[in-house]
Amino acid sequence: MSALRFRKPSEIDVCDETQEGWWSASKTHKRRWRMAFTAISFTRLLFSLSKKVLDKDGSLLRTLSYVAIDVQRINEDSQPLDNKAVTLLTVDPTKLRDMVRDKNFESLSEFGGVQELALILETDVKNGINGGEADLIHRQNVFGANKYQKPPPRRFLKFLFDALKDVTIIILLACAVLSLGFGIKQHGWKDGWYDGGSIILAVVLVVVVSAVSDFKQSKQFQKLSTKSSDIRVEVVREGRRQPISIFDVVVGDIVYLKIGDQIPSDGLFMEGHSLKVDESSMTGESDHIEIKEGNPFMLSGTKVTDGFGFMLVTSVGMNTAWGEMMSSINHDLNEETPLQARLNKLTSYIGKIGLLVAALVLLVMLIRYFTGNTRDDKGNKEFNGSKTNFDDVMNVVVSIVSAAVTIIVVAIPEGLPLAVTLTLAYSMKCMMADHAMVRKISSCETMGSATIICTDKTGTLTLNEMKVTEFWLGKEAVKDDSFAGLAGNILKLLQQAVSLNTTSTIYKPHSTSVPEISGSPTEKAILSWAVLNLDTSIDDIKQNYHTIHVEAFNSEKKRSGVLVKRNNEKIIHTHWKGAAEMILAMCSSYYDREGVLKVMDEEERLQLETIIKNMAQKSLRCIAFAYKEVEEESGQAPEKLEENGLTLLGFVGLKDPCRPGVNAAVESCRAAGVNIKMITGDNVHTARAIALECKILNRDEDLDNEAVVEGVQFRNYSLEERMEKIDKILVMARSSPFDKLLMVQCLKQKGHVVAVTGDGTNDAPALKEADIGLSMGIQGTEVAKESSDIVILDDNFTTVVTVLRWGRCVYTNIQKFLQFQLTVNVAALVINFVAAVSSGKVPLTAVQLLWVNLIMDTLGALALATEKPTNDLMAKPPIGRSKPLITRIMWQNLMAQAVYQVTILLVLQFKGNSIFGVKESVKSTLIFNTFVLCQVFNEFNARKLEKKNIFKGILKNKLFIAIVGITIVLQLVMVEFLKRFANTERLDWGQWGACIGLAALSWPIGWLVKCIPVSSKLLGNQGASVF
Repeated sequence: MSALRFRKPSEIDVCDETQEGWWSASKTHKRRWRMAFTAISFTRLLFSLSKKVLDKDGSLLRTLSYVAIDVQRINEDSQPLDNKAVTLLTVDPTKLRDMVRDKNFESLSEFGGVQELALILETDVKNGINGGEADLIHRQNVFGANKYQKPPPRRFLKFLFDALKDVTIIILLACAVLSLGFGIKQHGWKDGWYDGGSIILAVVLVVVVSAVSDFKQSKQFQKLSTKSSDIRVEVVREGRRQPISIFDVVVGDIVYLKIGDQIPSDGLFMEGHSLKVDESSMTGESDHIEIKEGNPFMLSGTKVTDGFGFMLVTSVGMNTAWGEMMSSINHDLNEETPLQARLNKLTSYIGKIGLLVAALVLLVMLIRYFTGNTRDDKGNKEFNGSKTNFDDVMNVVVSIVSAAVTIIVVAIPEGLPLAVTLTLAYSMKCMMADHAMVRKISSCETMGSATIICTDKTGTLTLNEMKVTEFWLGKEAVKDDSFAGLAGNILKLLQQAVSLNTTSTIYKPHSTSVPEISGSPTEKAILSWAVLNLDTSIDDIKQNYHTIHVEAFNSEKKRSGVLVKRNNEKIIHTHWKGAAEMILAMCSSYYDREGVLKVMDEEERLQLETIIKNMAQKSLRCIAFAYKEVEEESGQAPEKLEENGLTLLGFVGLKDPCRPGVNAAVESCRAAGVNIKMITGDNVHTARAIALECKILNRDEDLDNEAVVEGVQFRNYSLEERMEKIDKILVMARSSPFDKLLMVQCLKQKGHVVAVTGDGTNDAPALKEADIGLSMGIQGTEVAKESSDIVILDDNFTTVVTVLRWGRCVYTNIQKFLQFQLTVNVAALVINFVAAVSSGKVPLTAVQLLWVNLIMDTLGALALATEKPTNDLMAKPPIGRSKPLITRIMWQNLMAQAVYQVTILLVLQFKGNSIFGVKESVKSTLIFNTFVLCQVFNEFNARKLEKKNIFKGILKNKLFIAIVGITIVLQLVMVEFLKRFANTERLDWGQWGACIGLAALSWPIGWLVKCIPVSSKLLGNQGASVF
């Protein structure tokens, strides 16, 4: 900068704007202070001189009009002074995006570094953004929202087109068009369109209903997909750490990140320790990247694998590479589940049988027609060789082909996959209301087969509401009212131990307001205890120390540590906090109540271990504090924390009560044949006490050494020992994530279907390995959630049991619908085949069969697939991994109903005219009406596969009652008002009564069949492999 000098009045600026001087970045702060000092001194000098002049009586000297000093903003990173100032409104979002994506240090230096960029984005580096509604809207308008554009969902027309692509539907439509053409040619437009037009309308109705159903389920899955991507993020706004939705993150936000978090947007590292990120989702590199001042760039969608830190958000939504990538990916939750795959296999088998029957019917009817063995309504031969009109021949042939193809339509149970989709979608919606979010659809049905649930303790079996109830200083317990009597040096060390070795923060806007603590439940409990009992000022203590290195807590080490140095001192302080017995093993001395340092001999170590054991037996989580001081050597601080020769500061015991209802849930699982195993990081005494409290352990039976083991003991077993003892183990204490994975693998090898709960990043392998991975929605990390199949939103074990009930409900509902539909398939095939072979005509027309198909495929699926779970489900043993879908009792039920339906319909077919004294068309209507009503009554039978009382709980399922009512009303309309469309005749009250009476007989028949004892054994392995 050029020297100051006086100028003429027209020369305003003292600083030459064209000069190209640069400030040295290393001397910036000194020069600022010098400049401020010079400006103040110069001002005071001018003031004193002007006073002297004014005090004189003489004339004033002529002075310049004014002197302007133009001091431009100093750029710490060597930015030229002639650049225009960048503001929140003028900063280029594209430049911010490219800077982080390309990890461009040059672009960062142009902004002046991270701190200067924060000022440009109007972000306070400590307190974050303002967070007001106007501020947030303004930032979203300038930089966009943190949402990506999703690919357009499949439109309804696409579902309609997919439904029309079915081969049998295409053949039916072709036959309908031919029938329409020949009918119009033969009978004219007025009467000729009925046969072909009716089939077309029936096909269109079936296709539209199927497409509407699929479209609605797709919408449901899309909603669940959006919900699963709505993760919680912790940001700093107005000096307060608060959780918000990832979609509400804006540019300028300061985001707090810890192990397992997904980075919600592109940004720059501000401060933190030991922060490492897995960028494999973006770059494909498996190595974890260390984030620090020398590498501050953080990409959206990547995962934090170690440490913690704060990030300044620079780009959101579509301005990030993650947003662009996700916008091109269509998340289709509607994948084929294992049950759907088995049902598709079953559908294929039945379809082949239907195809064979249809081919035989087609062949027999064609032979009978062309040999002159078929007669019309007047008793005349339908085919008289060359005398028969060609159009009449083609019309009959087309009707025969239509009937055969319709048999295929009815025979193929395409409603089975639809039923699975409906019951899964319905159960997913209800499970969301019950605090369980399904991420993988197949887990709904798999959960019904679970035989083992491996559950965490903290937050799942317990409330996760920690509170310090005991404090021990050395070998003496300290009461709440006696902390003031602690020695000054002890109190000071305890305050430092809590304040410096924590990732939690305290927000207290006013001195009189209650402190708001953010962090894990354990951290919050310890900080609350320190603030209220030790009168600790966390922020004041932190300001007096400089952090050198941090060892973040993880589930393997079960401890966290910090290396700090007091400002302007050379003494290095090491503070450790963690599992009491592990911290105790690192100590060689301890303080007593008077603040006297004592050497820890073996006898005293045993006494301290006994204290820990006694605390654990009271279900307390025991946390210990230890520290060590060393002199800084040759001006360099050590890089690692001391792990030996520490001084024990004390123990705190944290109480975490069991959740209400856990005992009942555990007993419910046991009654259902599902074993519960508790896997925890707590010591063996705490684990045993909690397991007893939750009824996982029985005081009289399970207190032997085999029921409770430690992780190290379990992993040191040989494979043979593990496989032998795995079923007896109910509690595993001091377990690592590897131990949990090992247990899951062993249980699966033993043939169990395993469900596992987990919340930490290191739980991801076990969650993936398990048949059903259950992550925690509150305490769970994003890595754990992404590795899981179902997210338990309230972290409650009772919800896990609810998921188990829904899993069994899904499986049972499919079995109900399967029994119902197979009954219709068997009856329809046998009736049409026997009638075709014997008389040359099928009693049920194409339109009537399509109507029956609609009843059982869509309406039947809706009625039976939406039954809610009952307590009866939890009284049965687990279904198992490979048990057949169709049990012996199901075969018994469906065969009894099918035989009954075939019998009465064939009697009506051959003797209906003489029994009722009606003409042929009325007899056909009676057959059609009775057949449909049989299915309506059989829907009630299908509600209970084994129970005799089929009406129990029916009033709770209003949808079932509504569907039955709708089916009856539509059947009434079909018979009484759509005569030409459905080829029916009106029936009188007596005929309706006969149809209803014959159909109602299926109820007592069903009751009698269920009285017949059936072996609880299911079909053999051959049946299992097929069904």
